[in-house]
Amino acid sequence: MKTVFDNIKGDRIIWAIAALLAIFSFLPVYSAASNLAYIGSGSNTFSYFIKHFVHLFLGFSIIYGVHKIPYRYFKGLSMVMIPVVLILLIITMLQGATIGGANASRWIRVPIVGFTFQPSTLAALVLMVYVARYLSKIKDETISFRESVLPLWLPVFIVLALILPANFSTAALIFSMVILLTFVGGYPLKYLSIIIGSGVVVLALFVLTAKAFPDLMPNRVDTWTSRISSFVDSEVTQEDYQIEKAKIAIATGGLQGLGPGKSIQKNFLPQSSSDFIFAIIIEEYGLIGGILLLILYLWLLFRIVIVAQKSDSVFGKLLAIGVGIPVIFQALVNMGVAVQLFPVTGQTLPLISSGGTSIWVTCLALGVVLSVSAKRDEDKNNEVDDQHPLEILSEAL
Repeated sequence: MKTVFDNIKGDRIIWAIAALLAIFSFLPVYSAASNLAYIGSGSNTFSYFIKHFVHLFLGFSIIYGVHKIPYRYFKGLSMVMIPVVLILLIITMLQGATIGGANASRWIRVPIVGFTFQPSTLAALVLMVYVARYLSKIKDETISFRESVLPLWLPVFIVLALILPANFSTAALIFSMVILLTFVGGYPLKYLSIIIGSGVVVLALFVLTAKAFPDLMPNRVDTWTSRISSFVDSEVTQEDYQIEKAKIAIATGGLQGLGPGKSIQKNFLPQSSSDFIFAIIIEEYGLIGGILLLILYLWLLFRIVIVAQKSDSVFGKLLAIGVGIPVIFQALVNMGVAVQLFPVTGQTLPLISSGGTSIWVTCLALGVVLSVSAKRDEDKNNEVDDQHPLEILSEAL
């Protein structure tokens, strides 16, 4: 164990925050598991606890393994992985499966192992690395919109087109993060406005087509529009049952909360351990617990920005921002949905919510950020080793 800790590199505060979030997650997940065990067949709360532990153990193994890889290698890996994720997205879209009457084409079942995997979350990470690679490549060149359409925007829109029919919120999140990254990377605003306008037009055409031919995308567009209309009109419909129970949980929690494991609304919230776990956290740990959790995510955001700022290469800066910021943005969206600042999106709370795919991809993203940080620490140590002892002494004094 000591050898493992000795080999941990990169920003120690990011490691600490990730560990704190993971350790804390056992409390609300185990609490919410009581309802899952009750409605499940042949299950108990401890089995959900063990399942969550395995997911987190594999997740931190991913962080440890990825952070040891020099981040420059991710340039080439993104080129290789783009075709892979496109194939996975096509497979999931074509399967057209349903689970409990709901569209389940977000997931793909892995043969032999038997667990389900959501390719869209992996596609989002791979796409951000790919965009960071391209922006760093053209950083010192005169950018032409026509020349950037095929290598930059074509993969982005293909990925979004494959995700959009089954998962609008993830597609919107990816598009927003790509726009943010290209803005930070110095892509001209006049070109970005064209891309944003094109995205709005394509979305409008998709919605109109789905409305005109409802058999093509059954239930999906109606679900989006009903969520948005009920959010704007502040009406509670059957589809907003979870929002109603989430608000009751938040109101019940008050300032100090009911205490660990004492949530009542976990028995009524269908997604109490994933999409709406923040409401259960506030019910059990109060506003104080919710604010402390928010501070941890904001602190993680601050450290990610520090890592990006201190990186010695353009690719390192864009890579840290591109894979790190979406983790924080997803957390803020999840919290915003629980308090009804946003319509229901289905986004999980990173490192807190149960679910293997979300945990593993979040850990993969943090591993990449730590790889960027580890490279700088390695260079700094090499500089110290190369210095004359008198130079080190003079700097210390």
